[in-house]
Amino acid sequence: MNRLTTSWGEFPLTRFPEDPRDSLRAWDASDEYLLRHLAETDTDLSGAVAVVGDRWGALTTVLAARRPAVLTQISDSYLGRRATEENLARSGAAAQDAVSLLTTQDPPPERVDVLLVRVPKSLALLEDQLHRLAPAVHEGTVVVGTGMVKEIHTSTLQLFEKILGPTRTSLAAKKARLIFCTPDPALERAANPWPYRYALPADAATVAGRTVTNQAGIFCADRLDIGTRFFLRHLPTGLGRARVADLGCGNGVVGLAVALTEPEAELVFADESYQAVASAEENFRTHAGPDRTAEFVVGDGLADLDPGSVDLVLNNPPFHSHQATTDRTARRMFTDARRALRPGGELWVVGNRHLGYHVTLRRIFGSCELIASDPKFVVLRAVKQAAGTGR
Repeated sequence: MNRLTTSWGEFPLTRFPEDPRDSLRAWDASDEYLLRHLAETDTDLSGAVAVVGDRWGALTTVLAARRPAVLTQISDSYLGRRATEENLARSGAAAQDAVSLLTTQDPPPERVDVLLVRVPKSLALLEDQLHRLAPAVHEGTVVVGTGMVKEIHTSTLQLFEKILGPTRTSLAAKKARLIFCTPDPALERAANPWPYRYALPADAATVAGRTVTNQAGIFCADRLDIGTRFFLRHLPTGLGRARVADLGCGNGVVGLAVALTEPEAELVFADESYQAVASAEENFRTHAGPDRTAEFVVGDGLADLDPGSVDLVLNNPPFHSHQATTDRTARRMFTDARRALRPGGELWVVGNRHLGYHVTLRRIFGSCELIASDPKFVVLRAVKQAAGTGR
């Protein structure tokens, strides 16, 4: 656990789930820059304060100690929400008392006096959230964004400008930068383009040609990524009544493909993104038919599922955690899948060849089989061994 030092005190902060082997902190220089700016300018934080995209709850936890009349956090991340709850508890502020924790799928606040935006990796998610919050912003609202220099581009500033009002940036400090926006209530803005709908391409196997709905912020929200396309051509068949989990489901296209080809299979769609699970659920409801049911889980992987309750896990794991390139998420997903699988159950993974997932899978499962490959991707299969037969 690390301690964030601010003008308003020190705060013990961790990511969620807490891992003593993880050296990544729950904040970065852009969070520090924003908090320092608020303190130095003596920004009035007594009214309705909204924090958007606070990755691990650092901003929210510090601001809760200032006791604004209303403090709202809006997040797309279940893990970020859990981190916020735990960090608030460590600081002595119970989440239910100090902060209104909203997801990106919840109705936004009706009024915001101070809007603080941690610039997300996804420009689409920023666009969607600014559109949703624009009606709550008034002429006197203080709007400050923050991010690392590599995260703030001309297109980032243009979104603030066209949705909220005139925008400028600060000087860089420790490779971080602030965004200052002056709201213009008279600004005429275009309609929010999200959610976005498109037809799946011809090489998307059994789901080709179907129109899918994608909420802003999910991976490849405006097109089907090539890794998923490859995976769709090599999914297992003949599953019968198997319980199948689409882990890290994104828009749910992989699980949907199974649902369409395996009429008796039981589907579980799981992701830590509220936007992703909302997309997966809408796509399933649209294409699987009114009589088909599935389970939709926003959470920490498959942690909410009983051990040994799944027959097959399908997974296209991310290899980024915000701006950090890491295999930590993939390793957690693989371990989580093994716990959820029954003996003899299988994990199927698609990934870039260079990521070396076969090594990690052999370490966790004891074996790994190559199912398919091309110059860029591999599909791998790992089987959970029965008790007494190894892993």
